[in-house]
Amino acid sequence: MKSPLIKIGYVVLILCAFVYAFFTLRGPQGIPGWLEKRAELRRLERENTELTREIQAKRERIERLRNGLGEQEMEIRRRLKLVRPNEKVYVLPEQDRQAAPPVSPGRP
Repeated sequence: MKSPLIKIGYVVLILCAFVYAFFTLRGPQGIPGWLEKRAELRRLERENTELTREIQAKRERIERLRNGLGEQEMEIRRRLKLVRPNEKVYVLPEQDRQAAPPVSPGRP
């Protein structure tokens, strides 16, 4: 007599475990949360790689400025807007300022 009750108890227990697992994995801490965290991790890894490249480029530029006198001179002249005597400077408009709004042909 105990045997059928024990079997029914085990079946109910296993069924409850499956139902709990199903709803737990569907919730925000389950598979959707895990997929969202993976996407976030990939985005952060790409950002980290990009920042590492930027840091390396800036280190190389600093090294060029440290060792190259011509590079130093060009940077000083660019930042302080200095010009040598008898040197001509052409100031070009920026792209945003150069583009005029479209004019309609029928209106003055």
